[in-house]
Amino acid sequence: MLKQIVILAFFGQLYLVPGNAYALIQQPEDENSATVNSDLGEVNDDFQEYFFEALKQRGIENYGKSNEALQKCLAIDDSKAVIYYEIAKNYYSLEEFEQAQPYFQKAIDLKPKDEHILRDYYENEIASVDYENAIKILQELIKIDAKYREDLADLYILSDRYDNALSLIDSLDNQFGKNEYRTRLRRQIYARTNNTDAQIASLEKAIEEYPKEEQNYLNLIYVFSDQGMEEEAFQTAQELLKVSPGSSLAHLALYKFYLNKDQPEEAMQSMQLVFKSEEIDAASKYKVLNDFLLFVNQNPEWESELMEVSQMLSNLENEPSLYRKLGEYYLRTDNKADALRYFEMGLKEDPANFEMIKNTLILRIDLEHFESASKLASEARDIFPAQPIFYLLNGVALNKLKNYSEAVEILTFGLDFLIENPRMEADFYQQISVSYAGMEDKERANEYNAKAIKILKEASK
Repeated sequence: MLKQIVILAFFGQLYLVPGNAYALIQQPEDENSATVNSDLGEVNDDFQEYFFEALKQRGIENYGKSNEALQKCLAIDDSKAVIYYEIAKNYYSLEEFEQAQPYFQKAIDLKPKDEHILRDYYENEIASVDYENAIKILQELIKIDAKYREDLADLYILSDRYDNALSLIDSLDNQFGKNEYRTRLRRQIYARTNNTDAQIASLEKAIEEYPKEEQNYLNLIYVFSDQGMEEEAFQTAQELLKVSPGSSLAHLALYKFYLNKDQPEEAMQSMQLVFKSEEIDAASKYKVLNDFLLFVNQNPEWESELMEVSQMLSNLENEPSLYRKLGEYYLRTDNKADALRYFEMGLKEDPANFEMIKNTLILRIDLEHFESASKLASEARDIFPAQPIFYLLNGVALNKLKNYSEAVEILTFGLDFLIENPRMEADFYQQISVSYAGMEDKERANEYNAKAIKILKEASK
């Protein structure tokens, strides 16, 4: 809660004082006001000095020192709500919520209708996860201002009192009409209680009342889908198309149904509409593509269509992660050449992507593109100087190119970045052994080969 800061002159000094505290001191008593209006009245000089010292310390966020001064005030006069309130706020600022609680309570006992104290007390109980006490405090706030009733509905949900929450939401809807916030609360309750029938009924009623609101159809589709009610979900999507023939959001649901119904031509049409839509975010489009990738994995005859929609999406979104998804797809199907092609396309768009660099390097080495592998590994070491994998792959490529001396230098340097990875450490030693063997230094070749074997044996125990 934001508090005003008041500059207060006292005893010839300037102090920063929280606005509410200043109000407590300065405002005259008014029997019709719900604000704490507590003039300090007749207090001695020591009390005043301690009180304003407390406000000064709070102003500079020295909450412990502030409370020390306030405790001295209590020792002189323990009848003023403002002192307990200020102590409670200091404990709240220190996140010592349980210690704040009795001071808030004492302040409320002295000023039971004060909205500021009640609201801060409520926030303290929420922070300490004491929802039952928070509900009691909120019920007192509602007597002051009915706006707090929506907060009470939210709090009922947090404390698993769903019947109370629904009853209150119904009352508010009847009194003020429905709003989006309470509708979300209602659906949250249905989801938490697994009351699917009520959720479906609520959404169907919303569609009846607001037939042009696309989100209600989509929410209903998702509920049906979660419950395995595929035919009902499909029919709902068709209804959405009837009321909104140009809806791309309907096709965000329909493509999956068409795939499940083994109607790939219709699925393709829906996917193309999804990919072209400016309403639909990139993440949703990639989910569609991923579903089609899984379909093509089982139905390889649709691979050319996969390439068609993938190219469309890449042109529309210009998103490097798309190329990584395609590269990973071809890697799963053991089509290394196409996998490499897509990883390389992704690297052009995002040259510092760790996973794409690594996958590209491995494939270049596997496909014997050693020159380009060595060059990329060197660039990768500049981008990720502490990643041992790039030193290892660089060493592998250099060994294949018979640049043994350079390979030893890079591999030895890369070992310094290796931490608790026996498998990779053995790979380093094996590649260093290959380098020394290439340089016809059999003694060192055998030495590093023996190190690799020893590490692998120890790791397998």
